[in-house]
Amino acid sequence: MAIVKPFRALRPNAENVQKVASVPYDVIYEEEVRTVTAENPLSFLRISRAEAECENSVDTDHRRSQENFEDFIERGILIQDDDPAIYVYRLTATDGHAQTGIVAGCSLTEYETGKIKRHEKTRPDKVEDRKSHMLALRAQTGLIFLAYRETSAIDEIISVVTSQEPLFDFVADDGVRQTVWKISETEAIVNAFAEVEALYVADGHHRIESAYQARNSIGNTTSDSEHEYVMAGVFPACDLRILAYNRIVRGYDDLSDADILDSIAANFSIVETSAKIPVRQGDLCMYLGGKWYEMSFIGTFSGDAGPTDRLDVSIVQHYIMEPVFGIGDPRTDERIGFVGGARGTEELEHLVDSGEARVAFSLFPTTMNDLLTVSDMGEIMPPKSTWFEPKLKDGLFIHRI
Repeated sequence: MAIVKPFRALRPNAENVQKVASVPYDVIYEEEVRTVTAENPLSFLRISRAEAECENSVDTDHRRSQENFEDFIERGILIQDDDPAIYVYRLTATDGHAQTGIVAGCSLTEYETGKIKRHEKTRPDKVEDRKSHMLALRAQTGLIFLAYRETSAIDEIISVVTSQEPLFDFVADDGVRQTVWKISETEAIVNAFAEVEALYVADGHHRIESAYQARNSIGNTTSDSEHEYVMAGVFPACDLRILAYNRIVRGYDDLSDADILDSIAANFSIVETSAKIPVRQGDLCMYLGGKWYEMSFIGTFSGDAGPTDRLDVSIVQHYIMEPVFGIGDPRTDERIGFVGGARGTEELEHLVDSGEARVAFSLFPTTMNDLLTVSDMGEIMPPKSTWFEPKLKDGLFIHRI
């Protein structure tokens, strides 16, 4: 059973929705935030990443975020719906790829008991930051991205709703069309989701853990409490598209290119290539010293290796990062960096050529089936295993707690 609950969304007015909508807080560099907010003072980044407005780039108590949040409400940039509702949310990329799901409140008790399944660990510092942000604003300001195995009952309801007049329909700065419909009569969609066996965290592990901890900090929780529910975008798994989450390694100036190649060759066949993106699982491409190399895994798995061990991100971690570079914990080691697939291989080349990175690895994407399988087994993927594209926008929906 998957619990979804209507909520009274705080949302942009129709006049300003295109300007308010922003990328998620955690996929943009601080200098990019400064550029965006200077050009567009209505960007939701002024609420989700207000530290970029502070002289010392610190807003640890989220006071500036709170001030900007209250200002947006007072000026009517953000307005609150009168009645609880569930929303249908469709994103259509420039290449025509579309994903259509709902936005609703999801039970943090179901998260606590494992009915909302996760596949990544979280970093305490990042969780604490978002928890503090939620408590300062008394609001959840970004969507958790959940997936479910599709059902015909849900598909039929969404089909009817999307044939009607939308609440919002605009093209965002990244070219992705954003369309939102409002469901005021929510009983049918709530009942349809009650037949869904489980929900899966596709993206937003830190956000949902932060919401869970914020709920516990507030206390006095009942099944009717707003802070018992976390605002989420819930999409059918079959609609979702995963791009690679690529890796860079910093430092190691004392290692020659030949040293790195020789060490990696213990578990990979390596040939120089013009290819920059691997075409199948088990292969990856490496950018080193101004050259691209195609690499195929030739090592052997242990007899008890499971689905998680066979993921390309796990292969890179266990057979390159640990033995070659001594990076044992990618969650905390600052020598490893992660570059979302949407930034392209040009970003990998730039980071290496500029000297910011020593070497870069272009990976084959994790599949949606991999994610569901690992989650169902209660296992954990390495950090930054998936990059979903297109990204759900921040600022279209806010849930006050």
